[in-house]
Amino acid sequence: MELRQLKYFIEVAEREHMSEAAEHLGIAQSAISRQITNLEKELGVQLFERKGRNVKLLPIGKVFLIHAKEAIKSIEYAKKQIDEYIDPERGSIKIGFPTSLARSLLPPLLNEFKMNYPDIQFQLRQGTYQFLIDAVKRRELNIAFIGPVITDDPLINGRTLFYEKMYLLIPSQHRLAKRKSIYLTELKEENFVLFPRGYVFEELVVEACHSVGFEPQVISQGGDLEAVKGMVATGIGITILPESAIGEFKSPYTVKIPISSPNLERSVGLITPKHRKLSPSEDVFYQFALNYFETNNPITDNDIK
Repeated sequence: MELRQLKYFIEVAEREHMSEAAEHLGIAQSAISRQITNLEKELGVQLFERKGRNVKLLPIGKVFLIHAKEAIKSIEYAKKQIDEYIDPERGSIKIGFPTSLARSLLPPLLNEFKMNYPDIQFQLRQGTYQFLIDAVKRRELNIAFIGPVITDDPLINGRTLFYEKMYLLIPSQHRLAKRKSIYLTELKEENFVLFPRGYVFEELVVEACHSVGFEPQVISQGGDLEAVKGMVATGIGITILPESAIGEFKSPYTVKIPISSPNLERSVGLITPKHRKLSPSEDVFYQFALNYFETNNPITDNDIK
């Protein structure tokens, strides 16, 4: 079995069309058809149902596709490690991050890293909380920033870098808008704007409210941070978010208020795969990030209002 056969197979399987796959790969259709036939003979099974130039992946073909993709990822990762072993300061790093940390955490960290390691390149991937966890498990990422940090997943290593406080965000005309701080119990009769059920920010708020004995009255839901903050600005309801998620959102229609009791905060840190080693360049960045956050907390230092 040859590497090119796997690559040809994956291309045909995803397009289910020989001509399109051949055109994308820049080879003759007869060449790709011959390699697929050789692969099937070697495996002893038919992977595709053929209908002229169109092909349909058979059930056993779908099983093989999963493993073929994993094999290609493993080979590419091995090659990347060899290249970076030769010169760890000239590699490429894929880093995942959530929207809430895009402004407060990444710019100062990456700028300082680039000053020290100018030849290491970045590929940044934004994603939701669960997407980032799944991407590390699927080998799409080896490093991702996340908050809160998970510590109980058998496939993930979690390392906390710092903690950030949760704040109340309310309409500027709200009866509590002039308060210097607030007790969470004072919000049990308020209307909340939250993320949909299952989102990590929704879970953080609901668990906090449950801890002081009430169920938040959710009047509206937003699918992203800007939507949630925008609905608060319109006066629909209130919300609770980590400081970095509020970010530099400045509006004459909202007010950010500290929650004095209970002390609400979330952990922010890095996740990496538990059963795969980081590449040399990734390890350089990982260690740099750990050292960086021993002396820097971007949320506090930036004094986000």
